[in-house]
Amino acid sequence: MATTRRSFLTAAGTVAAARGAFQETLALNGGPKSVTYSPARASALSKWPRYGAAEKKVLHDLIDTGKFYDELPAFEKEWQAYTKAPFVKAHMNGTSALTSMYFALDLPPGSEVMVPSYTFFSACLAMRFFGLVPIFIDIDPKTATFDLEDAKRKLTPRTKAVEVMHSWGMPCQMDAISAWAKEKGLILLEDAAHAHGASFQGKKMGTFGEMAIYSFQLSKPMPTIEGGMGMYRSRSYYERAAAFGHYEDPVKFAADSPVRAYEGTGFGQKYRMHPLAAAIARVQLRGLDERNRITRKNVQALNGRLTQLAAVAEPKLTPDMERVYYTGNMLLIDFAKLGVPRDTIVKALKAEGVPASFWDYPEQHKLKIYSEAKWWHHAPKIPASMPGNEWVNKNHIFIPCIYGEAPDLIEQYAKAFEKVWAHRKQLASA
Repeated sequence: MATTRRSFLTAAGTVAAARGAFQETLALNGGPKSVTYSPARASALSKWPRYGAAEKKVLHDLIDTGKFYDELPAFEKEWQAYTKAPFVKAHMNGTSALTSMYFALDLPPGSEVMVPSYTFFSACLAMRFFGLVPIFIDIDPKTATFDLEDAKRKLTPRTKAVEVMHSWGMPCQMDAISAWAKEKGLILLEDAAHAHGASFQGKKMGTFGEMAIYSFQLSKPMPTIEGGMGMYRSRSYYERAAAFGHYEDPVKFAADSPVRAYEGTGFGQKYRMHPLAAAIARVQLRGLDERNRITRKNVQALNGRLTQLAAVAEPKLTPDMERVYYTGNMLLIDFAKLGVPRDTIVKALKAEGVPASFWDYPEQHKLKIYSEAKWWHHAPKIPASMPGNEWVNKNHIFIPCIYGEAPDLIEQYAKAFEKVWAHRKQLASA
């Protein structure tokens, strides 16, 4: 590829920055910290959840009026308009939305559902209440999302559905996955618990599959403390899922609905979203796109610098994906290639003032409950290894997202990384 003036200047600037960084002593060894930004201001910029006067006012107003349950249909209507989903139903959390989704499938006991092992337990365990069995699928180490090629290898005659998760707010490659699911006659499901506002080819996540779920738990990009949402392409799936956890819904359905006769009982669960959570959700939804925009801009400004460093990458996206950020800014670092252990890098970054961390996602297939046949219609097959899961778990760090305008803090974070990387040979031999 030909060298442009811009790429030459960028490379020259990176080399110059590296030389300057090498001349400074690491904070770990008594040198000055790279991050001199006020700790209190930095903490405020990365604080989560971000509630303010609007959330306080709506809760106080609701307590005064007592019209609590008006919030639920109002939120559902607004979420449906935002996502363009044909049908939606609020639930008390993402787990109850998942459980209702598996009930709505109405598949014969023993049917298998493909699901990532790199996921939250309820995406797998809720299946067992309906005799369904997970097939554990790996993730692509370059994207940290569903590995379609692994799914193709693990397809069995009992496989009836495939469920993807948009990990950390990153859309899966839904065109290829959708085409494969259609070719094989599989029901496509989406776990969009991390992906509030994310889109692929202009469509919001959760609108590709026959059903999908969101979580609004406190850590999520649109937090309501607790809450969930189900999304449905067809009336039949919507009505079964709604009636499972909402005994008040069957009477609202048309006379020809198969679940209309279950008025007063539904199917035995009560999964109604708390009205105060719905009220918070309505406020949070109004600011969602702007929060995502600012966060995305800040991450891009920082990662544009960090991905110039040796062995550093961010999860791969295609140009038709617009991701969001859940929990933090995930960087993928090949620590073997870098030659420095992760613990050492994190310790050095923290000394410079960057609150770096890591959290290895529990791999579901390694947990006890999947190895005990008594819980399942037939025992899940436990894969010998999940190389994608293992690589991402061992080769990532998180740094906080910045939710406001803070170019000085971004610059100091970037310089801290450049300083630590400039001393990586010293760190490797320490």
